[in-house]
Parts: sequence; structure tokens; C-alpha cells
Amino acid sequence: MSRRFRLAGAALATVLLAACTSAPVRPPAPAVDAAEAQARQQERQQRLEVIPAWSMQGRIAVSVGDKGGSGRLDWQQQGPAYRVSLGAPVTRQSWRLSGEPGGATLEGLEGGPYSGPDAEALLWQATGWPIPVEAMAWWVRGLPAPAGAGQEFGDDGRLRRLVADGWTVDYQEWQPAADGWPEMPRRLQASRDGARVRLVVDRWEAAP
Repeated sequence: MSRRFRLAGAALATVLLAACTSAPVRPPAPAVDAAEAQARQQERQQRLEVIPAWSMQGRIAVSVGDKGGSGRLDWQQQGPAYRVSLGAPVTRQSWRLSGEPGGATLEGLEGGPYSGPDAEALLWQATGWPIPVEAMAWWVRGLPAPAGAGQEFGDDGRLRRLVADGWTVDYQEWQPAADGWPEMPRRLQASRDGARVRLVVDRWEAAP
């Protein structure tokens, strides 16, 4: 190798080393303390309380032991009233659960429609899916149900976990605030005993 190329190589190495050593190192963001995290959560809840009518579209997977199923989920909420539709592309089956506190109706399944005073019990008896429907309307928005829940927050101040009625809800990913909505859950998992409900949210909308 000629002396010219050796000198050029040494100069290039010096420049690259200087660039690496002079690159600024960003310090980690300071952890949000519990009081501030609670304040942020209360602010989120206040903003969501002015959106009593909303819809959510996403994907759901439910498993109980070695059994389960999955599909596309469309959730429409009007105050305490709801309509939850699920379609499973693989099996080409679908059902729709509608109701409000005190009663629910499940349509689309063989032998139906089915009606009963408890949506969770109705859905369990007909499908084997243990979904706490009325509480899930709160949990899916990252809020504790009115009956209350233990809350845990991450270092970033976002809600990390809810614990209520034997269920543990883990918030794994959040969508940034946009279009009048605060930060909203993007990916979550609810589990109790051997049951697990996983949900990925694709879209949030405020109903007119």
C-alpha cells in the first residue's frame, strides 16, 4: 500500500472516530412520579367523559386453556348501551351482542337469538368466551370501570395495568393523541385464571 493511501486511511479513521466520540448522548427521560401519573390519568378520563358515544374497530383473540378463537371486532357505544359485532373470516361466522345494564341479546349463532340479564354470562354460555362486556367498555379505553380497579403506571406516566374482579389488564401499546382524542390504548391483554383476551385497536371514532 502506498504512503498516500495509508495517510488517507488514517485521516478518514480520525474523522470517523471524532464523529463517534462527539455524538451527543441523550439521557433517559426522567420517570414520572405517581402523583403526576394519576393527574394525567384523571385528565384523560375527563376528556373521555365528554365522548359518551364512540366506536372502536380492531382485532380480538380469545383463549381459554387450549381452546379459543379470533376475529374482527366492531364496538359501538352510546352511553350505557352497546352493540358489539364480531366476524371470523376463517370460519365465516359472526355474531352481534347488543344491550345495556340489566339485559343483553346475542344474535347470529345457531339456535339464537339468546337473551339474558347478564351479558358476560350470556356470551359465555353461547360461545365459551369469558368477556366481561360492561367492564371491557371502560378497560378498552384505558379507564377503570365504575366498580373500581387497582391501577399501576409505567415510568412514562401511562397506565400500565388495571386489576379488577380477578382480571388483570395489561396495556402494551398506546396510540398518540389525535383528532380530539387523548392517548388511547392500541394493544392490550386481559387475563383471569386460564382465560385470556387480546385486543389490537385499529381505529377510534367519536359517534355523532
